[in-house]
Amino acid sequence: MTNAATDARDEPIRIESADHFEEVVDRDGVVLVDFHAEWCGPCKMLEPTVEAVAAETDAVVATVDVDSHGGLAAQFGVQGVPNLVFFRDGEPQKRAVGVQSKEALTAVVASLTR
Repeated sequence: MTNAATDARDEPIRIESADHFEEVVDRDGVVLVDFHAEWCGPCKMLEPTVEAVAAETDAVVATVDVDSHGGLAAQFGVQGVPNLVFFRDGEPQKRAVGVQSKEALTAVVASLTR
């Protein structure tokens, strides 16, 4: 595993493949994965919030387009978007569905940070 704290980015990582997903999620620390779709209005509303969480927290933030990566969406039980899955040390811990506030997302990140 790599260390998310030393490898955190200030902007979301766009997932390119299942292997890339595993590489991003399978690291120490908190990783927030935003499962979204280009055609989804609420997803577009949530995008600036997800970007703010990436910039303002130590969490690594990744985005998965469910139309391009349906297998990943199915693997994690994503039936509607936006769907946010919080991982810690490579394991899913919490999920939030629908548009969320920055405060709600940062609170979950803080609760999962050791």
